[in-house]
Amino acid sequence: MKLFIPGPVQVSDKTFAAFCKPMMGHRSGDFKKLYGGIQPRLQELFQTSQPVFLSTSSAWGVMEGAIRNLVGTGKVLNCMCGAFSDKWLDVSKRCGKDAVALQVEWGQPIRGEQIRQYLKQGGFDAVTLIHNETSTGVMSPIAEIAEVMREFPEVQLIVDSVSSFSVVPIAMDELGIDVLLTGSQKALAMPPGLALFAASKKAMARAASTQGRGYYFDFVEFQKNQAEDMTPSTPSISHIYALASKLEDIFNEGIAARHARHAATNALVHQWARDKGFEFFAPEGYRSKSLTCIANNRNIDVAAMLATLKSNSGFIIDGGYGKLKGKTFRLSNMGDETIESVGELLSSLDKALPA
Repeated sequence: MKLFIPGPVQVSDKTFAAFCKPMMGHRSGDFKKLYGGIQPRLQELFQTSQPVFLSTSSAWGVMEGAIRNLVGTGKVLNCMCGAFSDKWLDVSKRCGKDAVALQVEWGQPIRGEQIRQYLKQGGFDAVTLIHNETSTGVMSPIAEIAEVMREFPEVQLIVDSVSSFSVVPIAMDELGIDVLLTGSQKALAMPPGLALFAASKKAMARAASTQGRGYYFDFVEFQKNQAEDMTPSTPSISHIYALASKLEDIFNEGIAARHARHAATNALVHQWARDKGFEFFAPEGYRSKSLTCIANNRNIDVAAMLATLKSNSGFIIDGGYGKLKGKTFRLSNMGDETIESVGELLSSLDKALPA
C-alpha cells in the first residue's frame, strides 16, 4: 500500500532506517551533538535567527501550548476556514481563553482585511492561523496577513505550517511571525509524533510574563533546555534521527528545488483534474501546493473509486474530510513525491474512475 492522503504521508526507506538507529541517553553528549548539529539547517528552513524547538507531540500540542503561552487576559482571534482551523477555537476555549471566531466559508481563504476589522476593536493578545488548511486545500495569503499584523505590534501571530512547511517559502523573521510551528507527518514526510516550532523574541517575552503556561509545553522551559542542546522532557530520539536524515535529503536536493518539485507535482494533479472535468474546491490563487481538494462536481461514487484504486494499485487517497466526505476527494503531492510517482497515481486513478 502507498499513501497519497494529506497526512500521514509515505515515509521513505532511508528515513525509516534512520528512525531505527540505536538509542542513546537523552542527556548524553552524543544527544547534545545530534540535537545541536541540526539547528543551523532548521533555522535556515524556518528562515529565523531564533532557536528551533523540538517537541515529542503532534503539532496540536504546540498549537495548544502557544495559546497557553501567548494569550493572557486578552482575547485570541481564531481564523477559521476548515476543519482544523475551526478546531483551534474549541482548543482556545478549553484553555479558558476569551476566544473570538473569524469564520469564513469552507473553501475560502482568510484575508488580511478580515483580520484588520477584528483587531481594530482592540483587546487581542494573539491571532491563530493555519496557513494551509488540509481539509479544504486552501492556502491563505501569509504575506498579506503579516502586513496587516504589523499594524498591531502588540498582537502575536501564531501560524501552523504543518502541510506547507518546506513546500513553499515561509520567511518567519521577515514576515514577523511570532510562533511558526509544524509537524513531522505531512510535508516533512516523517513518522507522526514530532512537532517543530520557533518563537520570536516578542513571543518569548510574552510567555515569560504569562501565567498558567503549564509545564510540558512551557516555552520558557524549552528555551532553558535549548541553551544546553536538550529538551525539557524525554524526547523521541528516533524522530530526531529521522529528522537529521530528512534535513540531509532536503539540503542535498536544495530548498528552492524542493519548492519547485512541489509546484510541479501540484500542477500535474491540477491538470489531471481539469482534463477529467473536475472543479477545485479552493478558488484560483488560494490553492494549496502540497495537496489538491477536488470538488465532486461530476457526482461520482467517491467511495467506490477509492476502493477500486486501492484494490487495483494499492494506492490510498482521501475521500473528503468531515462534512465534505463524498463531496470532494483529496490527492497529496507533499513530502518525497515526484513527477513520476504522482504520474503513476494519476494513471491508476484513470482506471479507477467510473466510465
